[in-house]
Amino acid sequence: METVAEEEALAQLGARIRQARIERDETQERFAARLGVTRATLRRLEQGNPQVSLGLLALALDRLDRLEDLQRILVPSDDLFARWDAQQTKPQRQRARRRNKTP
Repeated sequence: METVAEEEALAQLGARIRQARIERDETQERFAARLGVTRATLRRLEQGNPQVSLGLLALALDRLDRLEDLQRILVPSDDLFARWDAQQTKPQRQRARRRNKTP
């Protein structure tokens, strides 16, 4: 079951796909044919229906020349664990020994 935030995110994604299709001056019928789906399935994609497959989403992005947008989802930006491991493997600096002062 989707939360309100998930439903809203899917609806916004669907709206952006619809806007990109319209900017390319493609009808629902023509774009659906290019995707190999029915107009009803395309309509569900554009409405953000969670039952639409991820494969169809990727195909739609590809047909809109926007597949790189999918590539940017969850790209590791800064892995704190890897940074910590790297710091642990560095040799630790040691202090110089104290010299005994002789009067």
